[in-house]
Order: sequence, then C-alpha cells, then structure tokens
Amino acid sequence: MSSIAPLSSNSMLFHKTIIHPSSKEWVVFVHGAGGSSSIWFKQIKEYKKHFNLVFIDLRGHGRSAAVTFKELLKSGYTFNDVALDIVQVLDHLKIKGAHFVGISLGTILIQKLAELAPNRVKTMVLGGAVTRFDFRSNTLVKLGDFFKHVMPYMWLYRLFAYILMPQKGQVESRSMFIKDARKLCQKEFKRWFKLAADVNPLMKFYKENEINKPTLYLMGKNDYMFMRPVKEMVARHKSSQLTEISDCGHVCNVEKPKEFNQHSIEFIKNNG
Repeated sequence: MSSIAPLSSNSMLFHKTIIHPSSKEWVVFVHGAGGSSSIWFKQIKEYKKHFNLVFIDLRGHGRSAAVTFKELLKSGYTFNDVALDIVQVLDHLKIKGAHFVGISLGTILIQKLAELAPNRVKTMVLGGAVTRFDFRSNTLVKLGDFFKHVMPYMWLYRLFAYILMPQKGQVESRSMFIKDARKLCQKEFKRWFKLAADVNPLMKFYKENEINKPTLYLMGKNDYMFMRPVKEMVARHKSSQLTEISDCGHVCNVEKPKEFNQHSIEFIKNNG
C-alpha cells in the first residue's frame, strides 16, 4: 500500500499542455530525478505536429517545487505515490489513455504507472532507461547515502551528473540537470535519494513479470552504466525493443534529439 495518498486537488503537480488541432492521441512526458519538464524542449517542435502533449513537473521539481505539503514534511514517499500523482493529472485533464515518454528515473515511474493503472498506458518510450543499478551505480548510491547528511546535496548531484554524463558531448545535458537540481531543497533531494534503494527490487520484479505494453527502449550507445541491464531486459520481454543511438550517452533526448524524435514518434504511430 502507498505510504502517502496522491496529492490533494489544490496541490496538483504543475503541468502544461499543447493541443493538436485534430489528433486524439496524447503523449505524456516524464522527466528524471533532479530534472524538470524543461528537459523536453527539443521534443516539442516535432511532437506537436502529431499529438496532444502533456509536460509534468514531478514532486519537488521544477514549478511543482513551489507547492508544500504538510504530510510530505513528515515522511518520504514511494514510486507508487509519485505514479499516482501522474494519474491525478490524467484525471484532471480527462485523459483516459496516453502514450508515455520518459528519461532516466522517469522510465521507472512510467512502468510503475503501467502496473497500477494499465488501462491508462498505451505505449512506453523509455529513454536512458534505468532497469538496474550495477556494481558501479550501486557504489555511487551507497557513497551518496553515506555523505548526504554531511555534504551539500548540490555537491553530490554534480558528482552524479559527471559520473553519469562524463563525455564532452554531454555538456549540455549535464548542465541542464545541474541547473534544474538547484531548485530542489536538501530535504527533497534526500526523499528522492531514498527511492534509489527501491530500484533494484522493483526492476527485478518487472524483469520477471513483463508489463504487456509496446515498449521502446531508446539508449545512447555510450550509456555505459545502464545499457547492459536494458539489453538483458529486452532479451526477456516479447513486447519490448531496443534502439541504440550512436555517439550518445545517458540523456539521449537532449544529446541526439533528431534521432530520439524520429524513432519515438515512429514507434508511437506504429503502436497507437
């Protein structure tokens, strides 16, 4: 059972929409931890030609960071809680079903949403997908957990950003994530950091119990930390496929937007 109820109607997540003049199809964009809906600015021009769009800022992120909740000051929250926040936005907009596009940790939220409310998810595009923390990423998380109470969270976030996105071609995406992370408060960072402990058991469950939805994994070939676990996931699942983007790292929608848009839009149209 979820530890916290979905947000009340007067504290709904910040979201914005772009309406297509004729399309009935909706695409919902879900950013990763420390980011915001601004991460999708390179998708807007192409996607709005084909679909209605929804951009969401998750709890404590972007313009949702301005909202305070008494219950959240007392405890943390789970992937269930954050996924239910997204369902609440869908209900508010009267969207019965949509295609979902996520990046990094946002890909886990999309899969959790598909588990909790399968009728709301038509397809899943999972960019820079996190399907398991390997030894290196687990070590990084443990180091962060050890230092999170004594080190300013922005120092930790910069360290994570450089480890996840170390190459010269990743300067823009790294800078965007660091800029957005400054909007998080220390307590909010710790709440999201605690979710990292739930990643491996949750994704092990999804690996063994396939979510029967058309799923496209879009991964940069240089995403050295998460590529191998994604390949293992796709090998087990009949409804999933993997497209690798050359000369590209973790945040592939920013680093290679042309390729990301082309592959993802084509996938959604073919499976809509």
